[in-house]
Order: sequence, then structure tokens, then C-alpha cells
Amino acid sequence: MNTPAEIAELYIMVGDGKTTRRLWVLFVLGIFAGVFIALGGLTSQIVSCGVVPVALGRALSGLVFPIGLMMVIISGGELFTGNCLIFISVLSKNTYLMAMLRSWLFVYLGNIVGGLFISVLVNVGHILDMYDGELARLAVNTAKAKVDMPFYVAMIKGILCNFLVCVAVWVSFSTEEVPGKIVALYLPIILFVICGFEHSVANMYFIPTGIIAKTFYGYTADGLNWLTFLYKNLLPVTLGNIIGGSVLVGAGYWLVFLSQHDDD
Repeated sequence: MNTPAEIAELYIMVGDGKTTRRLWVLFVLGIFAGVFIALGGLTSQIVSCGVVPVALGRALSGLVFPIGLMMVIISGGELFTGNCLIFISVLSKNTYLMAMLRSWLFVYLGNIVGGLFISVLVNVGHILDMYDGELARLAVNTAKAKVDMPFYVAMIKGILCNFLVCVAVWVSFSTEEVPGKIVALYLPIILFVICGFEHSVANMYFIPTGIIAKTFYGYTADGLNWLTFLYKNLLPVTLGNIIGGSVLVGAGYWLVFLSQHDDD
């Protein structure tokens, strides 16, 4: 098993590798990751729809949603939230800041495309017809609740979310064995889902799905539109995800395990 210090050393090389890939490759792998996370989000809503008490529904969602990240890690994909750990490589001077930002941009755009792709398919394909349309209602209500949050609340939930997501990615590097990786990453993701924290890439699926379903199924949801999706949720959650992943986890572990290298 790799120790935390060994994982930190390993991530210097991982970050460098992620920033030197061709941009179109990052974009395509970003689409894959967006699709994987969206499918995890869809299934988490299917298993929790109408479940009483609500806490049980959250628990069921928590058990299913991590499959999305598992597919990203095992099947191959580039996820913006996990890639916030590239900041370790920047701090270690193995990667340039601009290279990291360029990588983030193309992965982020790919994630959006992947999430939107699944959002369109589940609406047009009438997947949301499940439970006599209650799944569509849940999709709309979930999206509305996300855009109704105050900016600072969405950002704080984004910080907490990506702290756990990046810890999940971090501990998955503790082993080379697939079963070990799955177990390691699974548990922190369960926590963030049950706690209701905000994941920017997941919201690239959840909120567009609700916006489309609002029109497609004729539901009323005042304030739920593409503009509020972008500035009332995606912006603050993305900022929070960067703080939680790059600053708290990335810079934190760099400070503990790697900063002394620069003094040698």
C-alpha cells in the first residue's frame, strides 16, 4: 500500500501527465467523465425517488452515486473536481500554472458536454416517466432547490464536497488493485452525497435535466433557467470545489509532505 507521503510524490507525476496531454484528448475524456457522473446522478435519483423517510433516500443515493466516480477512475476519464489536485504539481514546480488552467478548461467543457448529453437523453427518451412521472418532478424540484441556494451556501457546500471528492481520489492511489481502489474511493463519496454537498460536475447533469424536464413535462418552477444555473449554482459551486480540492487537500498535503523538498 502507498503511504500518504508516497501518494503525494506520485501525484506530482500524475499532475504533470494530465497537463501535457493533447487538449482534444482532455476534452473527450472530460465528456466520458461527465457521462459517468451523470449516470451515477440519474441512478441515485431513481433509487431515492419517493422513499420515506427522506434520510433513507439519501442513504440509498449515497450507495449508488459513487459508481460514477468509480467509472471515471477505473474506465478512464478526466474529471474537473478530481483534477483540482493538479495544484500539487504546480506547487512542486513540475507543472506551470497556465498549463493547469488550460487543462482544467478543456476538461470542464468536456464535463459540461457529457452532463448535457445525458440530460437530453433522459428527457427525450422518457426515462423520467418512471413512477408515473414522479422522477421528472424530483428532477425539477432538485434543480430548483440548487439554484435557490444563496451564493455563499452553494460555495461552502462546494468546498466541503470537493474536499471529500479529492480525498476519495487521493486514497484511491493508495493501492494498485481494482477492488481496493473502489472501496477506498467509495466511502468518502457516500459522505458527500448523504450530507447534500454540491458537486459542480454532478450539477452539470442535475440542473439541466430539471430545466429541460420543466418544459418537457410542463412543470412550474419559477427561477429555474439557464442563467440561474450558471451564476447562482455553477459559479459558486465551482469556486468552492476549487478551494476544497486545490487549497484544502492539494496545498494542505503539499505543505505536509512536499514543501520541505523545495528547501533542500
